[in-house]
Amino acid sequence: MHERYQSCIDACEMCAVECEHCATACLQEPDAAARSHCLMLLRDCADICALATRWMARGSEYANEICGLCARICDACAAECARFKDEHCRRCADACRKCAQECRTMAGAAMAHV
Repeated sequence: MHERYQSCIDACEMCAVECEHCATACLQEPDAAARSHCLMLLRDCADICALATRWMARGSEYANEICGLCARICDACAAECARFKDEHCRRCADACRKCAQECRTMAGAAMAHV
């Protein structure tokens, strides 16, 4: 079952890793206090990506709904990270945008099979 979701699973896994890395790096920045909203989104994004990965891997009938939510959170996280010019924020925003696109594609394809 998970093979048909593999590219979305890969994007979610990469996004979760980049979000965790970015959050850790942001905490080391001199303006860490100004990044509190970004840090919250990074944590939410990493968590929803990990959850989406597990639900797709098991072929959950609700994976498309989780992926739809995941896409929305990834979009928000990408927009917030793009406000900062650090390399780790740029990489994270890129991973979030890719994941959001994969999740929208997967959720749309899953809805077509219902």
